[in-house]
Amino acid sequence: MTSDSFIVNEEEEGTRLDKLLTLEIPGYSRSYLQGLLKDGNVLVNGQSAKASLKVKEEDVVSFSIPDKILPDIVPEDIPLDILYEDADVLVVNKPKGMVVHPAPGHYSGTLVNAIMYHCGDSLSGINGVMRPGIVHRIDRDTTGSVIVCKNDRAHQSIAAQLKDHTIVRRYVAICYGVPDKDDFTIVGNIGRDKNDRKKMAVVPDGTGKLAVTHVHVLQRFSQYAYVECRLETGRTHQIRVHMAHIGHPLLGDEIYAGSRKSPYRLQGQCLHARILGFRHPVTGEYIETTAPLPDYFQHLLKIL
Repeated sequence: MTSDSFIVNEEEEGTRLDKLLTLEIPGYSRSYLQGLLKDGNVLVNGQSAKASLKVKEEDVVSFSIPDKILPDIVPEDIPLDILYEDADVLVVNKPKGMVVHPAPGHYSGTLVNAIMYHCGDSLSGINGVMRPGIVHRIDRDTTGSVIVCKNDRAHQSIAAQLKDHTIVRRYVAICYGVPDKDDFTIVGNIGRDKNDRKKMAVVPDGTGKLAVTHVHVLQRFSQYAYVECRLETGRTHQIRVHMAHIGHPLLGDEIYAGSRKSPYRLQGQCLHARILGFRHPVTGEYIETTAPLPDYFQHLLKIL
């Protein structure tokens, strides 16, 4: 059981309790938090409260979240497109629609299920049973390179390279509109969107986490552009948020493109992790893999 509390500030006064909880406790659905209220796991000034309660400034809201019962993660014989493999690391080309690691609603069919079958017991356990071997991830509808660590030594090395921004990560994407410059850099802290906790956004300096994306225009079309984005940092939804922030959201992005609807039949954003380069955790040799463009992406480029 995890317990915590917070004090209602002036701006939050008058907000429904269940809505406020979604802002203060990110990562949980409103219905789940309403369940906590019904079960008496949320108190206001030491008293149980209803979801509809309008909170007041200086109210003390305390809550307890029951420990999750983790399901067994089962190895599954799912084909993997392997770009590189040795005794320490594995680089796979993740297809569109595949979730990287298990989470509520997705406990099977994930990349983790597939690599557990492929690797057996030889996966780093640093990130726990839900994310064995996983040191970074890409979104469900983003395709391309993901590195998997087979032991803790490899995991620690790759994690350190990610922290030091020395891993090469080059993505290609198709965006709405045509940028004016061939090369430019987007710098903007990324944090939770204050109006929608399920989204990320560029936030004021001093909040969120620093994010830097270097963009190179590969090809211009009449209404779109084919671009390469090199990550200097690796924040949640970084490329999608940064490109939307400058007015060039990714084609097919159902979260950050706003009212713009793709005229093409797509499954999510046109974003592919094409190049991944890193120092081998044991030999120190530089290794670089290239994930070929998926068929849908090549087809769309031909159309454009």
